[in-house]
Amino acid sequence: MNRLSSRDRFFFSLLILLVLFIGLLHAVTPGNQLVLHDIYRRASYLPIVVGAILFGIRGGLILALVAIVSFIPHLHHFYHRSWSAYLAELPEIVLYLAAGLVTGAIAGREKRLREQYQEQSRQLARSYRRLHEQTALLLEVEDQLRASQKLSALGQLAASLAHEIRNPLGSIRGAVEILRDDYPPDHPKQEFITILIKESDRLAATVDEVLRFSRNRVEEEGSRPRAKLAEIIDQVATLLGNRLRKKDIRLEQAIDKDSGQVLLDADRMSQVCINLLLNAVEAVPGGGRIRISADAGGSDLRMTVEDSGPGVAPELREQIFQPFYSTRSEGTGLGLAISSRIIESCGGRISVGDSPLGGACFTIQLPEHGCDGQTTREEKQ
Repeated sequence: MNRLSSRDRFFFSLLILLVLFIGLLHAVTPGNQLVLHDIYRRASYLPIVVGAILFGIRGGLILALVAIVSFIPHLHHFYHRSWSAYLAELPEIVLYLAAGLVTGAIAGREKRLREQYQEQSRQLARSYRRLHEQTALLLEVEDQLRASQKLSALGQLAASLAHEIRNPLGSIRGAVEILRDDYPPDHPKQEFITILIKESDRLAATVDEVLRFSRNRVEEEGSRPRAKLAEIIDQVATLLGNRLRKKDIRLEQAIDKDSGQVLLDADRMSQVCINLLLNAVEAVPGGGRIRISADAGGSDLRMTVEDSGPGVAPELREQIFQPFYSTRSEGTGLGLAISSRIIESCGGRISVGDSPLGGACFTIQLPEHGCDGQTTREEKQ
């Protein structure tokens, strides 16, 4: 009973007062008012039964004892009146005790069963949560397996395509070299011919890399061409210049001197920049803005590509780097996935957030020597 809350103790005290009040009515009511005494005896069962239901055997027993004590003055009155009447009243004591004990035992058993059911319900709820988590994990693993199967099929297809593309690329490069001989070195078109040759070489290197990957061969360290970050960005801007002009998009560059001189893997970083800028061009409406910035603060190189497009919703910012996921119906869902793999292979990371221009902001962070990243000899000196 000492574990009862203040509310339960108050209610239990009311039941005791009710029993005492009934006993007082027995004491003040004349003995010849048998009908009233019968009513009082029956009324005493109510607080006993209620107390036994609410507070178990102990509650019912305490209330029964209080009822017996309050019933003693009434028995004393009948003891002096008639021995037979006195004996007729004695069984009421036993009935009070029986009512408290039996009702309390039934209530206690019902309470234990209720607690068992509640515990079983909690166990079932925990089991359901574990089952739900395991099911979600299985579904996630199944999705990853399907994605792996798609990537495996894509790898086989890429190897086949790379093999078929190699020869036409050689022919294109040879044709461009022939065209280069038709123009003097100072001709304006020589710049575009040089870009065509460089891009043909970059595609050929990418094709060779795909073929080496399919044969589980790794390229020797230092055999890949490198270029300054500023040169890579200028070359990519020139390649996409026609697309920018068609949509009247202004491309802004904020490349500080230190970051612009960092040497990076020319082919890989060109591919990353092209993918990010192509996505920005597709997202930005006509007359919009795209800004590329880079700084080499500390030991990391940080580059951002921002645009004034609609941006990327927060719930999609993790999914857009997954293979085959695209928000455009005509998109392949591979550009950002490939860019993310390239940056991760260089020991860096890529993320997307909100841009002050109003659209998306893709941020690339590379370690000082990631992707063959290093400063030029002049800068070191």
